[in-house]
Amino acid sequence: MSRLAALFATGERPIMSLFLTAGYPTLDSTVGLALRLQQAGADLLEIGMPFSDPLADGPTIQQASDVAIANGVTIPHILDMVRGIRAQSGIPLVLMGYINPILNYGFDRFFREAAEAGADGIILPDVPPEEGHAVRQACAAAGLDFILLVAPNTSDERMRRIDSESTGFVYCVSVTGVTGARDGATLRQSVDAFKDRVRANITKNPVLVGFGIRSHEDAIQVSRGLDGYIVGSALIESIRGAHPSPDWQDRVAAFVRSVKS
Repeated sequence: MSRLAALFATGERPIMSLFLTAGYPTLDSTVGLALRLQQAGADLLEIGMPFSDPLADGPTIQQASDVAIANGVTIPHILDMVRGIRAQSGIPLVLMGYINPILNYGFDRFFREAAEAGADGIILPDVPPEEGHAVRQACAAAGLDFILLVAPNTSDERMRRIDSESTGFVYCVSVTGVTGARDGATLRQSVDAFKDRVRANITKNPVLVGFGIRSHEDAIQVSRGLDGYIVGSALIESIRGAHPSPDWQDRVAAFVRSVKS
């Protein structure tokens, strides 16, 4: 059983997944921060692979990616970070990024080395199911889960296709738009409008909901009826507001605990 499958098999709900930009705020901070956030309550970690043209990311994660790229982060650095986390933790790790850097690095090489480093799955927002055959094959060969996304403008038929072609879980995008923390009432109204469709059409995989969650209230209400939630931009904002104070990791961990409970 994969680490992701084992996590969802525990029956504990809701699952809290946290998104970190690799190499942010500093090149050498990702491993220690990831381990600290697991202690604060993270059940799953998504490691963002910075890219210069991130079509799914809003201003907060774009800025974090710009800083990480300026810090010199590369795919070899990111794989080393995965190895560093895996050496000290069994928490599921998912890499989230875009296809161009993978093609530049070497397609088959990337998936093979990601699995060898200890990654459990891949999210590529710019690879739609119609164009994902090679990625699915590479993930299957390496033993990685390939996680696809649905959004409010995804048709029922397309949701069912995505469910059939995803493994690990399905990423439910709460709003039509890019990443970013949003007003809680606006977020809940948007999600409530299409959660019933998600539950009706995503039947094979667990579902985690992301984009816009910034508080415990958001997390619980938005993920109700699903399997859990993902916190990204609000976590990056917490890091940006705390770093480089000597206690910045303590402050970020406190934010994570507040979202968890």
